[in-house]
Amino acid sequence: MLDREAQDEPTRRYRSPREPRLLERPGAFDPPLGEHLHRAPPQLFVAGDISLLRASLRVSIVGARAASTDGLRRATKLASQLVARGAVVVSGLAEGIDAAAHQGAIAARGRTIAVIGTPLERCYPAKHAALQELIYRDHLLVSQFAPGAKIGASNFPARNRTMAMLSHASVIVEASDSSGSLSQAAEIQRLGRPLFIMRSVVENSRLSWPAAFLKSGAQILDDVVQIVSALGDGVRTRTGGVQQLPLYEQSRE
Repeated sequence: MLDREAQDEPTRRYRSPREPRLLERPGAFDPPLGEHLHRAPPQLFVAGDISLLRASLRVSIVGARAASTDGLRRATKLASQLVARGAVVVSGLAEGIDAAAHQGAIAARGRTIAVIGTPLERCYPAKHAALQELIYRDHLLVSQFAPGAKIGASNFPARNRTMAMLSHASVIVEASDSSGSLSQAAEIQRLGRPLFIMRSVVENSRLSWPAAFLKSGAQILDDVVQIVSALGDGVRTRTGGVQQLPLYEQSRE
């Protein structure tokens, strides 16, 4: 069903990368996956700057497709603050939080990696064609799916697993109890890497999922400094005097 919907979208407007590269497991993954290596895809298809896969700090920012205005603002702010610290922002190029994270990193003159749930020659959703082209030209586009592979619902949890494996830490900005982002959260914890949940999510009394992840070691995120501190000294501030703004704020609407 999903593949038919993707075919029906006007993807002809998307210009796919001309010379993608193939990276074999295990060399594609850093830090090394150890006992989790068997769960990684055997290969990655990439287009763009592959040096980003060796960046000293890669943080995935993920969340709801149908995101609120506040959620989009928080994702954009977090991305800009992370790149000011020299981090590479990783996300899945989906609607909502993912797109805001990529756009926030780019607007702040940082770097970003998009891990997509389709082959590199496809764009889903189609309206992200220009953004996907910009990312493979100036940043990095990654897929575990071979050219011509069909798009199905199972692609996206698999994509989330790969995104977690390519990230040193992950942040959930906004997500419902049934959000696909929760598979990302589970994968990052399975790898033993830091998971952060924005305070606005934790304090939402309508949600039940944050409590389980907090019990498993997730941290409530108030400030980007928490992410840097959790990951040690591998990150250096790229610009001096960066103003750290609170990530959690009341709606101004």
